Amino acid sequence: MDHYAANEEQLASQRMRQKLEEVNVAAQANLAPVQDYVNFTLQKAYFKCAHECFDRSKRQEEISNCVENCNIPLTNAQQTFDVEMAKFQERLNRSLMVCQDKYEAAKLQRTEAMHDLVSCADQSIQESIKTLPHLANKLKASLGIRDNGSM
Repeated sequence: MDHYAANEEQLASQRMRQKLEEVNVAAQANLAPVQDYVNFTLQKAYFKCAHECFDRSKRQEEISNCVENCNIPLTNAQQTFDVEMAKFQERLNRSLMVCQDKYEAAKLQRTEAMHDLVSCADQSIQESIKTLPHLANKLKASLGIRDNGSM
């Protein structure tokens, strides 16, 4: 690999990292209300519920079952969030893999492969970022979150 190609590849790699950071920033911005709801509202409800389970008149098994039942909404919400985020990540990864495949093919043909890779990845990332508000709304609807962050 010549010096020019190495510099081009390093520059492209840096631009890709910047683009992926854009996805992270956008995801955090769009999904912060959902994460706050899970981390604060549902956890608070869990701890309040679990606290009420501790009653000296109950047997240990009853207390354990009560606490376990208190955890169900929190666990379900976290699982819903995790599944949706895994789907989002998988779609982005597949999209970027297509770009990588195009890059490898373009390298064989000696075309401007690196520029095409960055352009393709940028487009894939921008499309993914555009889906984040819809993903956030889907999660809010499935978790019963209103826009003010409450149930």
